[in-house]
Amino acid sequence: MERRAPLPPLNPTRAFEATGRLLSISKAADELAVTPAAVSRQVRTLEAYLGVDLFERVKGRLELTSAGARYLAELMPLFASLRAATDSLRSPERRTRVLKIRSPATFAVRWLIPRLASFHRLHENIDVQLTTSSAPLNFAREDIDGGIQLGDGKWPGLRVQRLIANELVPVAAPSRQVKARSQLQGETLLHTLARPEDWTLWLKAAGLPLNGRRREMRYETSLLAYQAAIEGHGVAIAQKALVRGELASGALVAPFSFELDRGHHTYYFAWPTGRPQSDALRIFRRWLLTLLND
Repeated sequence: MERRAPLPPLNPTRAFEATGRLLSISKAADELAVTPAAVSRQVRTLEAYLGVDLFERVKGRLELTSAGARYLAELMPLFASLRAATDSLRSPERRTRVLKIRSPATFAVRWLIPRLASFHRLHENIDVQLTTSSAPLNFAREDIDGGIQLGDGKWPGLRVQRLIANELVPVAAPSRQVKARSQLQGETLLHTLARPEDWTLWLKAAGLPLNGRRREMRYETSLLAYQAAIEGHGVAIAQKALVRGELASGALVAPFSFELDRGHHTYYFAWPTGRPQSDALRIFRRWLLTLLND
């Protein structure tokens, strides 16, 4: 009998698939419920078995080599089929539909996660697996069913559903006693690297000078900038829908009445056009619509 070609070592292959899909050793470790060191060892084992490098570091970021990208493209459908085949054999009471969603961290923490409990109460058999990133959605490379993205909603190959209004407003802790008539002179403006142009857009639209006697601090995400504002470190340019709770409680105040509505440039839920929608995705989209209609 003709011998079959041997399979690659399965645990290392599983570790590579998760790491390549997420482009993160730590996120792969969380998904596989092992330590990052264990994932690194497994990936090195697979590289030694194949005799090629699968990853490289580029400016501190983990990226796939051309060989790694080709291998991952072949593996991801196989792992997806394995998951689907396994779930199809489970008894109905144990069967769970998994819905994989990605979102920017600030939107996830301040808008989506507080509302997800209601979805789970309504649909106990759908497991929403939420990951965060501000990188553009890439359904050809990522193992996700849908995602939330900030932009104009005009993305080739994607269908979109508008979520919230993107209204920019300066916010600060009450203790800073920011006055509108001061035109923010002498204040510290808190910027976010994810939305670097927001302060400039708002100042121009409000008719305030772009240059002035102001200090600046920059944070990686809006989530950090909002927390810095709450702690009294300066004035953040906020997306109003994401700080409503703090404005209502008084943890933050809006010293200016002027709000800049970015119109079509806002958050959208997106999913690929060239892929059949699962029942879980349709249910999730309908649930999102109920939130927007409330």
